[in-house]
Amino acid sequence: MSEPQPPTATVQGRAIAMLWHILARYRPAMLWRLARIAGPLVHRFSRREREVTETNLAEVYPDQGATERRRLARQSLTHSTATMLELGFAWMGEPQRVEGSILEIHGRELLDEARAEGRGVIVLAPHFGNWEVLNFWLSSHFPFTAMYEPPKIAELDPVIRQGRERMGASLVPTNPRGVAALLKALKRSEAVGILPDQEPDWGSGVFAPFYHRLAYTATLLPKLVARTDARVVTGVARRLPGRGFAIHFLAADERVYSTDETQSATGVNACVEDAIALDPAQYQWEYKRYRKVIEEQQGVPNHKTYRLY
Repeated sequence: MSEPQPPTATVQGRAIAMLWHILARYRPAMLWRLARIAGPLVHRFSRREREVTETNLAEVYPDQGATERRRLARQSLTHSTATMLELGFAWMGEPQRVEGSILEIHGRELLDEARAEGRGVIVLAPHFGNWEVLNFWLSSHFPFTAMYEPPKIAELDPVIRQGRERMGASLVPTNPRGVAALLKALKRSEAVGILPDQEPDWGSGVFAPFYHRLAYTATLLPKLVARTDARVVTGVARRLPGRGFAIHFLAADERVYSTDETQSATGVNACVEDAIALDPAQYQWEYKRYRKVIEEQQGVPNHKTYRLY
């Protein structure tokens, strides 16, 4: 049984869900205008997000001037704010309106060709643009399975789950049972989604370069590829500010198919870099991507953490 939520968390969850329901009525153009108002406030008053974003940008773009990186940080937090405002639209907006907001599709042939060959497709979906719009499109057009971990605020779980599953997506837990479900879906020549840019628990990843610095990267992908002969593509929903979205599917770096886990993880990170290159401001730079490197250097990793595989 899940632990009871404190009253403040329950109230917070209900307030967030209500806000999503309200924002679901707005189109992306209006949500972008709201983000342009709220984004600079997030940059100014959310110290943690600002500092992590600026630190990450200094790591990956060391040759840029400080002024340029600060400008990029402000843009990035505006896009992250837009993503949060768009969640209600992606999860609860009328399906025809969400579909109508997707103005461009690039690289769909990568998915169609793989399925025509009887191969499953692994979609690497980094935290770029609006990944919930990508989930909406994928689950609208293909049999689609993705891992799902319930949010910390339990009140939001049914809202998020219903939003992600409403177009037919199958959500599976982040445990061995979920991995087995992904394997079965791939063997049925279906599509599955993986978040390639979240640090896994200790024991479920390897250190691989991400923008020339080591980052702890999950090793789920080579396990799935080795057992299914699936094709790997990178997928993102790039925001077209004030208009809608463009879906991009990119051919994966060939290293993702390596049986060597470090080589494969290096390829995964290269795929994320390729997606970011579409528009660096649309990546969620406020995530502490290099956290476990620092833990390792400080000698504090908890290697007893539950292994996913």
